[in-house]
Amino acid sequence: MLKTLAVHVRGFIKESVATPLFMILEVLMEMLIPLLMSSMIDNGIQNPSGPDMGHIILMGALMLLCALLALLGGAMGGVFGAKASAGFARNLRSAMFENIQTFSFANIDKFSTAGLVTRMTTDVTNLQNAYQMILRICFRAPVSLIVAMTITMMINWQLASIYLIAVAFLAVVLFFLIRKTYKTFSQVFEKYDELNASVQENVSAIRVVKAFVREHHEITKFERATLNLYALFLKAEKMMVSVSPLMMITIYGSIIAISWFGANMIVAGDLTEGELTSMLTYCMNILMNLMMIAFIFVMLTMSLASGKRIAEVLKETATIQNPEHPDREVPDGSIDFENVVFSYSQTSERPVLQNINLHIRAGETIGIIGGTGSSKTSLINLIGRLYDVNEGVVKVGGKDVRSYDLEVLRDKVSVVLQKNVLFSGTILDNLRWGNENASEEECIAACKLACADEFIERFPDGYHTKIEQGGANVSGGQKQRLCIARALLKKPLILILDDSTSAVDTATDAKIRQAFADEIPDTTKLIISQRVSSVEHADRIVVMNHGEIDDVGTHDELMERCKIYSETYIAQTVGNGDFDKKGGM
Repeated sequence: MLKTLAVHVRGFIKESVATPLFMILEVLMEMLIPLLMSSMIDNGIQNPSGPDMGHIILMGALMLLCALLALLGGAMGGVFGAKASAGFARNLRSAMFENIQTFSFANIDKFSTAGLVTRMTTDVTNLQNAYQMILRICFRAPVSLIVAMTITMMINWQLASIYLIAVAFLAVVLFFLIRKTYKTFSQVFEKYDELNASVQENVSAIRVVKAFVREHHEITKFERATLNLYALFLKAEKMMVSVSPLMMITIYGSIIAISWFGANMIVAGDLTEGELTSMLTYCMNILMNLMMIAFIFVMLTMSLASGKRIAEVLKETATIQNPEHPDREVPDGSIDFENVVFSYSQTSERPVLQNINLHIRAGETIGIIGGTGSSKTSLINLIGRLYDVNEGVVKVGGKDVRSYDLEVLRDKVSVVLQKNVLFSGTILDNLRWGNENASEEECIAACKLACADEFIERFPDGYHTKIEQGGANVSGGQKQRLCIARALLKKPLILILDDSTSAVDTATDAKIRQAFADEIPDTTKLIISQRVSSVEHADRIVVMNHGEIDDVGTHDELMERCKIYSETYIAQTVGNGDFDKKGGM
Protein backbone atom coordinates (compact mmCIF):
# COMPACT_ATOMS: atom_id res chain seq x y z
CA MET A 1 0.00 0.00 0.00
CA LEU A 2 2.72 2.51 1.02
CA LYS A 3 4.66 1.88 -2.19
CA THR A 4 1.51 2.43 -4.25
CA LEU A 5 0.78 5.74 -2.54
CA ALA A 6 4.40 7.00 -2.36
CA VAL A 7 4.71 6.98 -6.16
CA HIS A 8 2.25 9.89 -6.32
CA VAL A 9 4.55 12.28 -4.43
CA ARG A 10 6.32 12.83 -7.76
CA GLY A 11 6.49 16.45 -8.81
CA PHE A 12 6.69 17.58 -5.18
CA ILE A 13 9.91 15.86 -4.06
CA LYS A 14 11.73 19.17 -3.42
CA GLU A 15 8.92 20.45 -1.20
CA SER A 16 8.75 17.09 0.59
CA VAL A 17 12.49 17.26 1.36
CA ALA A 18 12.56 20.97 2.22
CA THR A 19 9.71 20.70 4.77
CA PRO A 20 11.46 18.36 7.26
CA LEU A 21 14.76 20.26 6.86
CA PHE A 22 13.09 23.52 7.88
CA MET A 23 11.31 21.72 10.74
CA ILE A 24 14.66 20.38 11.99
CA LEU A 25 16.06 23.92 11.84
CA GLU A 26 13.12 25.08 13.98
CA VAL A 27 13.74 22.30 16.52
CA LEU A 28 17.48 22.94 16.83
CA MET A 29 16.94 26.65 17.40
CA GLU A 30 14.24 25.97 20.01
CA MET A 31 16.47 23.48 21.82
CA LEU A 32 19.28 26.05 22.11
CA ILE A 33 17.10 28.61 23.89
CA PRO A 34 16.85 26.74 27.27
CA LEU A 35 20.66 26.21 27.25
CA LEU A 36 21.21 29.91 26.63
CA MET A 37 18.71 30.72 29.39
CA SER A 38 20.55 28.42 31.78
CA SER A 39 23.84 30.17 30.95
CA MET A 40 22.18 33.59 31.40
CA ILE A 41 20.97 32.59 34.91
CA ASP A 42 24.11 30.80 36.13
CA ASN A 43 26.83 32.95 34.50
CA GLY A 44 25.03 36.26 34.14
CA ILE A 45 22.38 36.85 36.80
CA GLN A 46 23.90 34.67 39.55
CA ASN A 47 27.56 35.39 38.73
CA PRO A 48 29.57 35.13 42.00
CA SER A 49 31.18 38.51 41.35
CA GLY A 50 27.86 40.19 40.55
CA PRO A 51 25.46 40.28 37.58
CA ASP A 52 27.35 40.27 34.26
CA MET A 53 25.30 42.55 32.02
CA GLY A 54 27.49 41.86 28.99
CA HIS A 55 26.84 38.12 29.28
CA ILE A 56 23.14 38.69 29.92
CA ILE A 57 22.80 40.91 26.80
CA LEU A 58 24.82 38.45 24.68
CA MET A 59 22.67 35.48 25.75
CA GLY A 60 19.51 37.53 25.24
CA ALA A 61 20.60 38.49 21.72
CA LEU A 62 21.45 34.88 20.91
CA MET A 63 18.07 33.76 22.28
CA LEU A 64 16.32 36.35 20.06
CA LEU A 65 18.30 35.17 17.02
CA CYS A 66 17.41 31.54 17.76
CA ALA A 67 13.75 32.49 18.15
CA LEU A 68 13.75 34.31 14.77
CA LEU A 69 15.46 31.39 13.03
CA ALA A 70 12.95 28.98 14.65
CA LEU A 71 10.12 31.21 13.40
CA LEU A 72 11.60 31.20 9.90
CA GLY A 73 12.02 27.42 9.96
CA GLY A 74 8.45 26.88 11.17
CA ALA A 75 6.95 29.28 8.61
CA MET A 76 8.87 27.85 5.66
CA GLY A 77 8.12 24.32 6.82
CA GLY A 78 4.43 25.20 6.84
CA VAL A 79 4.56 26.69 3.33
CA PHE A 80 6.47 23.80 1.76
CA GLY A 81 4.44 21.24 3.73
CA ALA A 82 1.19 22.70 2.41
CA LYS A 83 2.49 22.64 -1.18
CA ALA A 84 3.71 19.04 -0.87
CA SER A 85 0.53 17.69 0.75
CA ALA A 86 -1.82 19.54 -1.61
CA GLY A 87 0.21 18.30 -4.58
CA PHE A 88 0.16 14.76 -3.24
CA ALA A 89 -3.64 14.94 -2.92
CA ARG A 90 -3.94 16.33 -6.45
CA ASN A 91 -1.82 13.51 -7.86
CA LEU A 92 -3.83 10.88 -5.99
CA ARG A 93 -7.15 12.21 -7.26
CA SER A 94 -5.84 12.46 -10.83
CA ALA A 95 -4.40 8.94 -10.73
CA MET A 96 -7.60 7.49 -9.28
CA PHE A 97 -9.78 9.26 -11.84
CA GLU A 98 -7.55 8.16 -14.72
CA ASN A 99 -7.60 4.57 -13.52
CA ILE A 100 -11.38 4.63 -13.08
CA GLN A 101 -11.69 5.67 -16.75
CA THR A 102 -10.00 2.39 -17.73
CA PHE A 103 -12.40 0.27 -15.66
CA SER A 104 -14.69 -2.16 -17.36
CA PHE A 105 -18.30 -2.44 -16.21
CA ALA A 106 -17.20 -5.40 -14.08
CA ASN A 107 -14.67 -3.19 -12.24
CA ILE A 108 -17.24 -0.46 -11.71
CA ASP A 109 -19.69 -3.04 -10.34
CA LYS A 110 -17.06 -3.92 -7.71
CA PHE A 111 -16.91 -0.36 -6.35
CA SER A 112 -20.12 1.55 -5.71
CA THR A 113 -20.35 5.06 -7.17
CA ALA A 114 -20.70 6.50 -3.66
CA GLY A 115 -17.66 4.48 -2.55
CA LEU A 116 -15.54 5.94 -5.33
CA VAL A 117 -16.73 9.47 -4.48
CA THR A 118 -15.80 8.96 -0.81
CA ARG A 119 -12.38 7.67 -1.77
CA MET A 120 -11.69 10.69 -4.00
CA THR A 121 -12.91 13.22 -1.43
CA THR A 122 -12.88 12.23 2.25
CA ASP A 123 -10.18 9.56 2.01
CA VAL A 124 -7.81 11.71 -0.06
CA THR A 125 -8.32 14.65 2.33
CA ASN A 126 -7.39 12.38 5.26
CA LEU A 127 -4.21 11.34 3.45
CA GLN A 128 -3.43 14.94 2.57
CA ASN A 129 -3.65 15.98 6.24
CA ALA A 130 -1.67 12.92 7.32
CA TYR A 131 1.09 13.61 4.77
CA GLN A 132 1.44 17.18 5.98
CA MET A 133 1.61 15.86 9.54
CA ILE A 134 4.30 13.36 8.55
CA LEU A 135 6.44 16.01 6.86
CA ARG A 136 6.09 18.53 9.68
CA ILE A 137 5.18 16.96 13.02
CA CYS A 138 6.56 13.47 12.36
CA PHE A 139 9.98 15.01 11.80
CA ARG A 140 9.69 17.83 14.28
CA ALA A 141 8.38 15.90 17.29
CA PRO A 142 10.79 12.92 17.24
CA VAL A 143 13.83 15.12 16.48
CA SER A 144 12.78 17.54 19.21
CA LEU A 145 12.29 14.62 21.59
CA ILE A 146 15.69 13.07 20.81
CA VAL A 147 17.59 16.38 21.04
CA ALA A 148 15.85 17.34 24.30
CA MET A 149 16.50 13.89 25.80
CA THR A 150 20.17 14.08 24.78
CA ILE A 151 20.65 17.54 26.31
CA THR A 152 18.87 16.59 29.55
CA MET A 153 21.06 13.47 29.81
CA MET A 154 24.10 15.73 29.47
CA ILE A 155 22.78 18.06 32.17
CA ASN A 156 21.77 15.36 34.68
CA TRP A 157 21.13 11.74 33.70
CA GLN A 158 19.36 10.89 37.00
CA LEU A 159 16.62 13.47 36.39
CA ALA A 160 16.49 12.61 32.68
CA SER A 161 15.62 9.00 33.52
CA ILE A 162 12.18 10.28 34.63
CA TYR A 163 11.51 11.20 31.00
CA LEU A 164 12.49 7.73 29.83
CA ILE A 165 9.94 6.15 32.17
CA ALA A 166 7.23 8.55 30.93
CA VAL A 167 8.06 7.91 27.27
CA ALA A 168 8.04 4.11 27.72
CA PHE A 169 4.67 4.24 29.55
CA LEU A 170 2.99 6.36 26.85
CA ALA A 171 4.46 4.24 24.03
CA VAL A 172 2.78 1.12 25.47
CA VAL A 173 -0.54 2.97 25.84
CA LEU A 174 -0.42 4.21 22.22
CA PHE A 175 0.44 0.77 20.86
CA PHE A 176 -2.66 -0.84 22.37
CA LEU A 177 -4.83 2.15 21.46
CA ILE A 178 -3.89 2.03 17.76
CA ARG A 179 -4.65 -1.67 17.56
CA LYS A 180 -8.15 -1.06 18.91
CA THR A 181 -9.02 2.04 16.87
CA TYR A 182 -7.78 0.95 13.41
CA LYS A 183 -10.65 -1.49 12.93
CA THR A 184 -13.20 1.12 14.04
CA PHE A 185 -11.88 3.77 11.65
CA SER A 186 -12.02 1.24 8.79
CA GLN A 187 -15.72 0.76 9.53
CA VAL A 188 -16.24 4.53 9.70
CA PHE A 189 -15.28 5.02 6.04
CA GLU A 190 -17.57 2.21 4.95
CA LYS A 191 -20.39 4.12 6.64
CA TYR A 192 -19.29 7.24 4.74
CA ASP A 193 -19.96 5.27 1.55
CA GLU A 194 -23.51 4.54 2.73
CA LEU A 195 -24.05 8.19 3.64
CA ASN A 196 -22.84 9.43 0.25
CA ALA A 197 -24.98 6.81 -1.50
CA SER A 198 -28.04 8.07 0.34
CA VAL A 199 -27.33 11.70 -0.61
CA GLN A 200 -26.50 10.87 -4.23
CA GLU A 201 -29.60 8.75 -4.71
CA ASN A 202 -31.86 11.35 -3.13
CA VAL A 203 -30.53 14.31 -5.10
CA SER A 204 -30.49 12.51 -8.46
CA ALA A 205 -34.05 11.24 -7.93
CA ILE A 206 -35.44 14.32 -6.17
CA ARG A 207 -38.34 14.63 -8.65
CA VAL A 208 -39.45 11.08 -7.91
CA VAL A 209 -39.11 11.70 -4.16
CA LYS A 210 -41.35 14.75 -4.36
CA ALA A 211 -43.80 13.14 -6.77
CA PHE A 212 -44.41 10.28 -4.31
CA VAL A 213 -44.20 12.55 -1.23
CA ARG A 214 -41.38 10.44 0.21
CA GLU A 215 -39.38 13.27 1.76
CA HIS A 216 -39.99 11.97 5.30
CA HIS A 217 -38.84 8.47 4.28
CA GLU A 218 -35.65 9.86 2.74
CA ILE A 219 -34.95 12.05 5.78
CA THR A 220 -35.38 9.03 8.05
CA LYS A 221 -33.03 6.96 5.86
CA PHE A 222 -30.42 9.74 5.88
CA GLU A 223 -30.68 10.20 9.64
CA ARG A 224 -30.18 6.45 10.10
CA ALA A 225 -27.00 6.63 8.04
CA THR A 226 -25.71 9.64 9.98
CA LEU A 227 -26.52 7.98 13.32
CA ASN A 228 -24.54 4.89 12.30
CA LEU A 229 -21.61 7.10 11.36
CA TYR A 230 -21.97 9.09 14.59
CA ALA A 231 -21.99 5.91 16.71
CA LEU A 232 -18.79 4.61 15.12
CA PHE A 233 -17.01 7.97 15.40
CA LEU A 234 -18.13 8.25 19.02
CA LYS A 235 -16.74 4.79 19.72
CA ALA A 236 -13.39 5.71 18.15
CA GLU A 237 -13.24 9.10 19.88
CA LYS A 238 -13.99 7.54 23.28
CA MET A 239 -10.95 5.36 22.80
CA MET A 240 -8.84 8.33 21.75
CA VAL A 241 -9.88 10.69 24.57
CA SER A 242 -8.58 8.15 27.09
CA VAL A 243 -5.09 9.26 26.00
CA SER A 244 -5.63 12.84 27.17
CA PRO A 245 -5.96 12.22 30.94
CA LEU A 246 -3.09 9.72 30.82
CA MET A 247 -0.99 12.37 29.07
CA MET A 248 -1.86 14.99 31.68
CA ILE A 249 -1.09 12.63 34.55
CA THR A 250 2.26 11.77 32.96
CA ILE A 251 3.17 15.42 32.26
CA TYR A 252 2.32 16.79 35.70
CA GLY A 253 3.75 13.72 37.40
CA SER A 254 7.04 14.28 35.59
CA ILE A 255 7.08 17.99 36.50
CA ILE A 256 6.45 17.21 40.18
CA ALA A 257 9.13 14.50 40.20
CA ILE A 258 11.73 16.73 38.53
CA SER A 259 10.90 19.67 40.82
CA TRP A 260 11.17 17.47 43.94
CA PHE A 261 14.35 15.63 43.05
CA GLY A 262 15.86 18.73 41.38
CA ALA A 263 15.31 20.89 44.50
CA ASN A 264 17.03 18.25 46.64
CA MET A 265 19.95 18.17 44.19
CA ILE A 266 20.30 21.99 44.33
CA VAL A 267 20.45 21.82 48.14
CA ALA A 268 23.06 19.04 47.86
CA GLY A 269 25.04 21.11 45.33
CA ASP A 270 24.63 18.59 42.50
CA LEU A 271 22.49 20.91 40.36
CA THR A 272 22.31 24.67 39.69
CA GLU A 273 19.17 26.80 39.53
CA GLY A 274 19.75 27.45 35.81
CA GLU A 275 20.09 23.74 35.09
CA LEU A 276 16.84 23.00 36.93
CA THR A 277 15.10 25.76 34.98
CA SER A 278 16.31 24.30 31.68
CA MET A 279 15.34 20.77 32.83
CA LEU A 280 11.78 21.95 33.54
CA THR A 281 11.67 23.71 30.16
CA TYR A 282 12.87 20.55 28.42
CA CYS A 283 10.36 18.55 30.46
CA MET A 284 7.45 20.50 28.99
CA ASN A 285 9.04 20.29 25.55
CA ILE A 286 9.50 16.51 25.74
CA LEU A 287 6.04 15.80 27.06
CA MET A 288 4.32 18.20 24.65
CA ASN A 289 6.11 16.45 21.81
CA LEU A 290 4.83 13.17 23.20
CA MET A 291 1.30 14.57 22.98
CA MET A 292 1.98 15.63 19.39
CA ILE A 293 3.23 12.13 18.56
CA ALA A 294 0.07 10.69 20.11
CA PHE A 295 -2.01 12.98 17.88
CA ILE A 296 0.07 11.90 14.87
CA PHE A 297 -0.70 8.28 15.64
CA VAL A 298 -4.42 9.09 15.70
CA MET A 299 -4.13 10.77 12.28
CA LEU A 300 -2.05 7.92 10.90
CA THR A 301 -4.57 5.37 12.17
CA MET A 302 -7.33 7.17 10.26
CA SER A 303 -5.13 7.66 7.20
CA LEU A 304 -4.12 3.99 7.10
CA ALA A 305 -7.77 3.04 6.67
CA SER A 306 -8.15 5.74 3.98
CA GLY A 307 -4.86 4.79 2.32
CA LYS A 308 -5.93 1.17 2.06
CA ARG A 309 -9.18 2.17 0.33
CA ILE A 310 -7.36 4.50 -2.10
CA ALA A 311 -4.73 1.87 -2.88
CA GLU A 312 -7.52 -0.59 -3.75
CA VAL A 313 -8.68 1.75 -6.53
CA LEU A 314 -5.15 2.57 -7.72
CA LYS A 315 -4.13 -1.10 -7.86
CA GLU A 316 -7.35 -2.27 -9.46
CA THR A 317 -6.58 -3.58 -12.94
CA ALA A 318 -9.22 -3.36 -15.65
CA THR A 319 -10.67 -6.79 -16.32
CA ILE A 320 -10.87 -5.87 -20.01
CA GLN A 321 -7.62 -4.77 -21.66
CA ASN A 322 -6.18 -4.44 -25.12
CA PRO A 323 -4.41 -7.48 -26.58
CA GLU A 324 -0.66 -7.26 -27.17
CA HIS A 325 -1.02 -6.59 -30.91
CA PRO A 326 -4.59 -5.33 -31.39
CA ASP A 327 -6.47 -5.06 -34.67
CA ARG A 328 -7.15 -1.42 -35.54
CA GLU A 329 -9.63 -1.84 -38.35
CA VAL A 330 -13.18 -3.20 -38.18
CA PRO A 331 -14.03 -4.59 -41.66
CA ASP A 332 -17.83 -4.37 -41.42
CA GLY A 333 -20.80 -4.43 -39.06
CA SER A 334 -21.49 -8.16 -39.06
CA ILE A 335 -21.99 -9.73 -35.61
CA ASP A 336 -21.64 -13.38 -34.60
CA PHE A 337 -22.41 -15.02 -31.26
CA GLU A 338 -20.97 -18.53 -31.12
CA ASN A 339 -21.89 -20.75 -28.15
CA VAL A 340 -21.81 -17.75 -25.81
CA VAL A 341 -22.19 -18.17 -22.06
CA PHE A 342 -22.01 -15.11 -19.80
CA SER A 343 -22.40 -14.38 -16.10
CA TYR A 344 -21.75 -11.20 -14.12
CA SER A 345 -20.39 -13.19 -11.19
CA GLN A 346 -18.41 -16.41 -11.10
CA THR A 347 -20.47 -17.52 -8.10
CA SER A 348 -23.85 -17.17 -9.84
CA GLU A 349 -25.98 -20.32 -9.79
CA ARG A 350 -27.14 -19.78 -13.38
CA PRO A 351 -25.52 -17.82 -16.25
CA VAL A 352 -27.21 -14.63 -17.37
CA LEU A 353 -26.81 -15.74 -20.99
CA GLN A 354 -26.37 -19.32 -22.18
CA ASN A 355 -26.29 -21.23 -25.45
CA ILE A 356 -26.35 -18.03 -27.52
CA ASN A 357 -25.82 -18.63 -31.23
CA LEU A 358 -26.76 -15.73 -33.48
CA HIS A 359 -25.39 -14.50 -36.81
CA ILE A 360 -26.19 -10.98 -38.02
CA ARG A 361 -25.16 -9.72 -41.46
CA ALA A 362 -23.74 -6.23 -41.97
CA GLY A 363 -26.49 -3.70 -42.64
CA GLU A 364 -29.28 -5.85 -41.20
CA THR A 365 -31.92 -4.37 -38.91
CA ILE A 366 -32.45 -6.73 -35.99
CA GLY A 367 -35.20 -6.37 -33.42
CA ILE A 368 -34.63 -7.84 -29.96
CA ILE A 369 -37.66 -8.37 -27.76
CA GLY A 370 -38.22 -10.12 -24.47
CA GLY A 371 -39.63 -9.72 -21.00
CA THR A 372 -37.99 -7.83 -18.16
CA GLY A 373 -34.96 -9.80 -17.01
CA SER A 374 -34.62 -11.78 -20.24
CA SER A 375 -31.02 -10.43 -20.63
CA LYS A 376 -31.53 -8.30 -23.73
CA THR A 377 -29.17 -5.59 -22.49
CA SER A 378 -26.62 -8.17 -21.32
CA LEU A 379 -26.54 -9.53 -24.88
CA ILE A 380 -25.71 -6.22 -26.54
CA ASN A 381 -23.17 -5.27 -23.84
CA LEU A 382 -20.94 -8.05 -25.18
CA ILE A 383 -20.78 -6.53 -28.68
CA GLY A 384 -18.80 -3.45 -27.63
CA ARG A 385 -16.84 -5.59 -25.15
CA LEU A 386 -18.22 -3.80 -22.11
CA TYR A 387 -18.05 -7.28 -20.57
CA ASP A 388 -16.17 -10.38 -21.69
CA VAL A 389 -17.88 -13.72 -22.26
CA ASN A 390 -17.24 -16.64 -19.92
CA GLU A 391 -17.43 -19.15 -22.75
CA GLY A 392 -17.75 -18.94 -26.51
CA VAL A 393 -16.89 -16.09 -28.88
CA VAL A 394 -18.44 -12.78 -29.92
CA LYS A 395 -17.26 -11.58 -33.33
CA VAL A 396 -17.61 -8.21 -35.04
CA GLY A 397 -16.55 -7.97 -38.68
CA GLY A 398 -15.63 -11.64 -38.54
CA LYS A 399 -13.03 -11.15 -35.79
CA ASP A 400 -13.16 -11.93 -32.09
CA VAL A 401 -13.95 -8.66 -30.24
CA ARG A 402 -11.04 -9.49 -27.88
CA SER A 403 -8.61 -9.05 -30.78
CA TYR A 404 -9.52 -5.37 -31.37
CA ASP A 405 -8.14 -2.22 -29.87
CA LEU A 406 -10.88 -1.19 -27.42
CA GLU A 407 -11.15 2.40 -28.65
CA VAL A 408 -11.34 1.30 -32.28
CA LEU A 409 -14.04 -1.27 -31.55
CA ARG A 410 -16.17 1.01 -29.40
CA ASP A 411 -15.81 3.84 -31.88
CA LYS A 412 -17.54 1.65 -34.45
CA VAL A 413 -20.30 0.55 -32.07
CA SER A 414 -22.71 3.29 -31.00
CA VAL A 415 -24.99 2.47 -28.10
CA VAL A 416 -27.98 4.51 -26.97
CA LEU A 417 -28.59 3.13 -23.50
CA GLN A 418 -31.83 2.67 -21.58
CA LYS A 419 -30.83 5.44 -19.18
CA ASN A 420 -30.02 8.42 -21.39
CA VAL A 421 -27.51 10.89 -20.00
CA LEU A 422 -26.95 14.47 -21.11
CA PHE A 423 -24.26 16.75 -19.75
CA SER A 424 -24.19 20.41 -18.78
CA GLY A 425 -23.54 22.59 -21.82
CA THR A 426 -25.29 23.46 -25.07
CA ILE A 427 -27.14 21.03 -27.31
CA LEU A 428 -24.19 21.22 -29.74
CA ASP A 429 -21.75 20.38 -26.92
CA ASN A 430 -23.77 17.27 -26.12
CA LEU A 431 -24.06 16.21 -29.75
CA ARG A 432 -20.30 16.52 -30.22
CA TRP A 433 -19.73 13.80 -27.66
CA GLY A 434 -20.36 11.58 -30.69
CA ASN A 435 -17.78 13.44 -32.77
CA GLU A 436 -15.90 16.35 -31.23
CA ASN A 437 -14.96 17.70 -34.67
CA ALA A 438 -18.50 17.57 -36.10
CA SER A 439 -19.62 20.74 -37.84
CA GLU A 440 -22.94 22.37 -36.99
CA GLU A 441 -24.32 21.14 -40.33
CA GLU A 442 -23.40 17.53 -39.45
CA CYS A 443 -25.06 17.91 -36.05
CA ILE A 444 -28.24 19.25 -37.69
CA ALA A 445 -28.27 16.35 -40.18
CA ALA A 446 -27.96 13.81 -37.31
CA CYS A 447 -30.80 15.52 -35.44
CA LYS A 448 -33.02 15.32 -38.52
CA LEU A 449 -32.40 11.57 -38.70
CA ALA A 450 -33.31 11.26 -35.02
CA CYS A 451 -36.36 13.56 -35.44
CA ALA A 452 -34.84 15.91 -32.86
CA ASP A 453 -34.64 18.97 -35.14
CA GLU A 454 -38.38 19.70 -34.79
CA PHE A 455 -38.21 20.51 -31.07
CA ILE A 456 -34.70 22.02 -31.12
CA GLU A 457 -35.78 24.66 -33.62
CA ARG A 458 -38.60 25.70 -31.27
CA PHE A 459 -36.07 26.72 -28.62
CA PRO A 460 -35.17 30.46 -28.72
CA ASP A 461 -31.44 29.66 -28.94
CA GLY A 462 -31.85 26.60 -31.16
CA TYR A 463 -28.80 24.36 -31.13
CA HIS A 464 -27.07 26.73 -28.69
CA THR A 465 -29.70 26.12 -26.01
CA LYS A 466 -28.15 25.33 -22.64
CA ILE A 467 -28.84 21.87 -21.26
CA GLU A 468 -29.09 21.74 -17.48
CA GLN A 469 -27.32 19.06 -15.47
CA GLY A 470 -28.71 15.65 -16.36
CA GLY A 471 -30.92 17.16 -19.08
CA ALA A 472 -33.45 18.42 -16.54
CA ASN A 473 -34.88 21.04 -18.92
CA VAL A 474 -35.84 18.59 -21.71
CA SER A 475 -38.45 15.85 -21.68
CA GLY A 476 -37.70 12.13 -21.70
CA GLY A 477 -38.54 11.78 -25.37
CA GLN A 478 -36.47 14.82 -26.33
CA LYS A 479 -33.55 13.49 -24.32
CA GLN A 480 -33.77 10.12 -26.10
CA ARG A 481 -33.78 11.73 -29.54
CA LEU A 482 -30.74 13.89 -28.68
CA CYS A 483 -28.89 10.78 -27.51
CA ILE A 484 -29.76 8.96 -30.75
CA ALA A 485 -28.45 11.93 -32.78
CA ARG A 486 -25.27 11.94 -30.67
CA ALA A 487 -24.75 8.23 -31.43
CA LEU A 488 -25.30 8.77 -35.15
CA LEU A 489 -22.54 11.40 -35.28
CA LYS A 490 -20.01 8.62 -34.64
CA LYS A 491 -20.92 7.22 -38.08
CA PRO A 492 -20.88 3.74 -36.56
CA LEU A 493 -20.85 0.39 -38.31
CA ILE A 494 -23.21 -0.90 -35.62
CA LEU A 495 -25.99 1.15 -34.00
CA ILE A 496 -27.65 -0.26 -30.88
CA LEU A 497 -30.85 1.28 -29.54
CA ASP A 498 -31.45 -0.21 -26.09
CA ASP A 499 -35.13 0.60 -25.50
CA SER A 500 -34.13 4.15 -26.36
CA THR A 501 -37.42 5.17 -27.97
CA SER A 502 -39.62 4.12 -25.06
CA ALA A 503 -40.45 7.76 -24.25
CA VAL A 504 -41.12 8.63 -27.90
CA ASP A 505 -44.61 8.42 -29.39
CA THR A 506 -45.23 5.64 -31.92
CA ALA A 507 -45.48 8.04 -34.89
CA THR A 508 -42.07 9.58 -34.16
CA ASP A 509 -40.66 6.10 -33.47
CA ALA A 510 -41.79 5.04 -36.95
CA LYS A 511 -40.22 8.15 -38.52
CA ILE A 512 -36.89 7.43 -36.83
CA ARG A 513 -36.90 3.83 -38.04
CA GLN A 514 -37.76 4.90 -41.58
CA ALA A 515 -34.99 7.52 -41.56
CA PHE A 516 -32.50 4.85 -40.50
CA ALA A 517 -33.63 2.54 -43.31
CA ASP A 518 -33.30 5.31 -45.93
CA GLU A 519 -30.18 7.16 -44.77
CA ILE A 520 -27.92 4.56 -43.11
CA PRO A 521 -28.74 1.30 -44.91
CA ASP A 522 -25.20 -0.10 -44.50
CA THR A 523 -25.19 0.33 -40.73
CA THR A 524 -26.15 -2.73 -38.71
CA LYS A 525 -29.04 -1.70 -36.47
CA LEU A 526 -30.06 -3.54 -33.30
CA ILE A 527 -33.32 -2.30 -31.78
CA ILE A 528 -34.19 -3.51 -28.28
CA SER A 529 -37.76 -2.74 -27.34
CA GLN A 530 -40.70 -3.82 -25.23
CA ARG A 531 -43.03 -2.68 -28.04
CA VAL A 532 -43.71 -5.07 -30.90
CA SER A 533 -44.48 -2.06 -33.12
CA SER A 534 -40.85 -0.90 -32.78
CA VAL A 535 -39.40 -4.18 -34.08
CA GLU A 536 -42.05 -5.79 -36.32
CA HIS A 537 -40.61 -4.23 -39.50
CA ALA A 538 -37.05 -5.38 -38.73
CA ASP A 539 -35.32 -7.80 -41.11
CA ARG A 540 -35.34 -10.35 -38.31
CA ILE A 541 -36.55 -10.40 -34.72
CA VAL A 542 -34.78 -12.16 -31.83
CA VAL A 543 -37.08 -13.30 -29.02
CA MET A 544 -35.23 -13.58 -25.68
CA ASN A 545 -36.51 -15.68 -22.80
CA HIS A 546 -34.68 -16.22 -19.48
CA GLY A 547 -31.20 -15.61 -20.94
CA GLU A 548 -31.68 -17.78 -24.03
CA ILE A 549 -32.81 -17.16 -27.60
CA ASP A 550 -36.31 -18.58 -27.87
CA ASP A 551 -36.67 -17.94 -31.60
CA VAL A 552 -35.38 -15.83 -34.49
CA GLY A 553 -37.36 -14.86 -37.58
CA THR A 554 -39.43 -12.26 -39.37
CA HIS A 555 -42.64 -10.89 -37.89
CA ASP A 556 -44.80 -13.21 -39.98
CA GLU A 557 -42.68 -16.27 -39.17
CA LEU A 558 -42.77 -15.60 -35.45
CA MET A 559 -46.49 -14.99 -35.47
CA GLU A 560 -46.91 -18.51 -36.85
CA ARG A 561 -44.46 -20.47 -34.70
CA CYS A 562 -43.43 -18.44 -31.62
CA LYS A 563 -46.02 -18.50 -28.85
CA ILE A 564 -44.29 -15.83 -26.76
CA TYR A 565 -44.14 -13.38 -29.67
CA SER A 566 -47.66 -13.99 -30.97
CA GLU A 567 -49.24 -13.67 -27.51
CA THR A 568 -47.28 -10.46 -26.90
CA TYR A 569 -48.39 -9.03 -30.24
CA ILE A 570 -52.03 -9.81 -29.51
CA ALA A 571 -51.77 -8.40 -25.98
CA GLN A 572 -50.30 -5.13 -27.26
CA THR A 573 -52.42 -4.59 -30.33
CA VAL A 574 -55.79 -6.19 -29.61
CA GLY A 575 -55.72 -6.15 -25.83
CA ASN A 576 -53.86 -2.81 -25.70
CA GLY A 577 -51.54 -4.46 -23.21
CA ASP A 578 -47.94 -4.43 -22.21
CA PHE A 579 -45.16 -6.92 -22.87
CA ASP A 580 -44.94 -7.92 -19.23
CA LYS A 581 -48.67 -8.42 -18.88
CA LYS A 582 -50.76 -11.17 -20.45
CA GLY A 583 -48.73 -13.30 -22.81
CA GLY A 584 -45.39 -11.82 -21.80
CA MET A 585 -42.53 -13.67 -20.25
